[in-house]
Amino acid sequence: MPKGYIGCVAKPDRRTVLLAFGLLLAIALTFVFGYRAGRQVRHIRWQNEPIHGWMSIPFIAHTHHVSPDILYHALGLEPQPKDHRPLRRLARELKRPVEEIIRDLNAALVKNGAHIPESKKP
Repeated sequence: MPKGYIGCVAKPDRRTVLLAFGLLLAIALTFVFGYRAGRQVRHIRWQNEPIHGWMSIPFIAHTHHVSPDILYHALGLEPQPKDHRPLRRLARELKRPVEEIIRDLNAALVKNGAHIPESKKP
């Protein structure tokens, strides 16, 4: 072997390295912006969703950008951290119809400036 022989792989030239780096950067940016776009679409979809019995109070508060405390007080309850009971279960525990609870929550949301979408009935 000649002196200074490193191996049979030639050192890549600068243009190839820049091209590979540019390709990796383009792929990374595609994933980042794709994730952000998907997250925005999901947010818009949930923001326009009327209140249903399967939703929890923290979920409703998050999608309508209000404090959960406001919604708990609208139902006459003390705010509870980490409470993820669906409205159906909450209605059963309060011995009230789900529709009445949804109506009270909608009224509290309107009072606090949130947009309430029309409910979608089949």
